[in-house]
Amino acid sequence: MKKPSVQLRDSATTRWLMLLLISLTMFAAYVASDIFSPLQTMLKDHNLWNAAEYGIFSGSYSIFNVFLGMLIFGGLILDKKGIRFSGILSCLLMIGGIAVKYWAITSPSLLDSSMVIFGAEYKMQVIWAVVGYGAFGVGAEVAGITVSKSVVKWFKGKELALAMGMQLSLARLGSAAALAFSPMIATKYGSVSTPVLFGLALLVLGGLSFIIYSVYDKKLDTQIKADELEPEESFNVKDVKAVLNNKGFWLIAILCVVFYSAVFPFLKYAAGLMEYKFGVSRELSGLIPSMLPFGAIVLTPLFGFIYDKIGRGADLMIGGSLLLTSVHVMFALPFINQWWMAIILMILLGIAFSMVPSAMWPSLAKIMPERQLGTTYALTFYIQNIGLMVVPILIGNLLNRQAVANDLVSEVAVVYDYTLPMTIFAGICSIAIVISIILKRVDKKMGYGLQFANIEKENK
Repeated sequence: MKKPSVQLRDSATTRWLMLLLISLTMFAAYVASDIFSPLQTMLKDHNLWNAAEYGIFSGSYSIFNVFLGMLIFGGLILDKKGIRFSGILSCLLMIGGIAVKYWAITSPSLLDSSMVIFGAEYKMQVIWAVVGYGAFGVGAEVAGITVSKSVVKWFKGKELALAMGMQLSLARLGSAAALAFSPMIATKYGSVSTPVLFGLALLVLGGLSFIIYSVYDKKLDTQIKADELEPEESFNVKDVKAVLNNKGFWLIAILCVVFYSAVFPFLKYAAGLMEYKFGVSRELSGLIPSMLPFGAIVLTPLFGFIYDKIGRGADLMIGGSLLLTSVHVMFALPFINQWWMAIILMILLGIAFSMVPSAMWPSLAKIMPERQLGTTYALTFYIQNIGLMVVPILIGNLLNRQAVANDLVSEVAVVYDYTLPMTIFAGICSIAIVISIILKRVDKKMGYGLQFANIEKENK
């Protein structure tokens, strides 16, 4: 029998370097994704966007993924064409999308015309920003599933959950940076377009980082093929049916959509929450929300390490869902309006935000065979994107109705009330508690191994 050669991924230094390269790509993607999140009130003053227009823009990240099924195509392309092809394609889509968004924001003439969509009138600047952000969302989500499959490829049987946790942490550093510094940059230069240009420049660097990764990935594929250790089965459409028939997949997918729908859309409005409820100045309104991804940077790898060494993946998902729901309930309480309480709650939210993803994404690799992972991640991200599209639009319309009513009655500057939106967030994430408990029971019945340590399972 032919003795396998030492592969690139057998070197700890090389595989962690690969993780760093793809994490830099996702860092840039997260910066560009959240660069507008703390600028809702500035867009209202500088570009005359109302809350409903900001809401449809925030939801447009997922519009092409949901209505055109682009994520599904992305997963099929990933499984059929491979990591390098889909990764470079996604980088081009992200750069092109943000470029269109930047053009729209820097074109004041687009504010003078409008378009009616589904009975509502939106400025053309908003429409073009939606188109650009939607194209970016396709690229970012395909990049996400590509990077997830890359991590499994390099770390399966090794430090898989820790590596996924590290990748998520480095990516979320991008969200933290965007939330913290975007208002400062926009205030300094007197324009909401400057942070977008900064995000565009980072995306170009992120694309270059992925190209460097692709060189090593190609070498690894050559080694795998030469050793014939992992003969790759050809992908066919039946794989999609196999994924959809898997009960574990559906539970993870539903958990994913309700959990992230209570986190990412919340971050789109968190700066406004800090300003209007907790009295934080506009320039610093993104600093407290930035504590959420900053906390996740440290804790996600920690919980991933625990999952690798000890297990208890289902318990981590249950605990994180309970904590997330509790925090949103406290955010909704009217008498909790001190800035220091906001800091405490955001830290707790960061802990919850670390617990669930650190267990959820590695668990998919336990439930589904590796050749179907691209399609599995794509379908999961697709379902997640439905929530990421609908929830921001819902919250934006609620805030806009409250603001209009308040303005008509008091004839003073618009003030937003976040009590009902935070109650909705609490209701959404409470579903995650139920789903994670059901998942633990199904795991016990089906033997997915979610409660067992990753490294020990692979070495048996």
